[in-house]
Amino acid sequence: MKTHYSSAILPILTLFVFLSINPSHGSGIAVYWGQNGNEGTLSDTCATGNYNYVLVSFLTTFGNGQTPVLNLAGHCDPSSNGCTGLSTDITSCQNQGIKVLLSLGGASGSYSLVSTDDADQVAAYLWNNYLGGQSDSRPLGSAVLDGIDFDIESGSDNYWGDLASALKNYSQSVLVSAAPQCPYPDAHLDLAIATGIFDYVWVQFYNNEQCEYVNDDTNLLSAWNQWTSSQANVVFLGLPASTDAASSGYISPDVLISQVLPSIKASSKYGGVMLWSKYYDNGYSSAIKDSV
Repeated sequence: MKTHYSSAILPILTLFVFLSINPSHGSGIAVYWGQNGNEGTLSDTCATGNYNYVLVSFLTTFGNGQTPVLNLAGHCDPSSNGCTGLSTDITSCQNQGIKVLLSLGGASGSYSLVSTDDADQVAAYLWNNYLGGQSDSRPLGSAVLDGIDFDIESGSDNYWGDLASALKNYSQSVLVSAAPQCPYPDAHLDLAIATGIFDYVWVQFYNNEQCEYVNDDTNLLSAWNQWTSSQANVVFLGLPASTDAASSGYISPDVLISQVLPSIKASSKYGGVMLWSKYYDNGYSSAIKDSV
């Protein structure tokens, strides 16, 4: 049986087929949560409706034969299985369409990878304890996180790409993201990002005056153009959520909306804004979310 469509319906069908074949990554706000017990619960964070991605931070110790250590500051104590209750919060976030990732590293911690085999072992640990695998000692309970974030700020730049690749080998649905500093190329994640494996790259445009907003957006846009010309697939503008969140790089919401976003949104790789952190976000995300 042959179906006949009116000329009015054909353009709609054509648009539907185009969108089906060419999915858009959209845009949104990512936020780091976990490093201050006074920032509210994970469930409350997601319930604000302001965030599309929440990065649970940090797994501060791992690699080179070390026993992995999760540090969630004042929220809970993983060493006594005190964080397994977060499983309910994680599921609640995911039911709202929010992606929840575990962030590795941070500004302080004891982490490194010394070989491809080391990267494979860390990937196996992450898969079994936080992602789709199985373990009797899952620190965040039974909930399956959406992926792993790489906030690598010390040590060598070797083998991080191997870790990302090993995670993707378990399942292509595992999201991997990176949080490099804005000076390009990044000192710790350049080789990994160059693989093109990372789904999201939220660049920290703060604590680095040579590539952040200082009186105007000249340096920031220059660095932004370098990052969007790299192998990064989707790039986010990483910012401090208040003047207290970083030593430099804060951009007021009105300046961000009127001056910066119109320029960076022109890039096809624009993904949105990343904020450090939930504790410092006292109205910032609410002020910008409709413009992101």
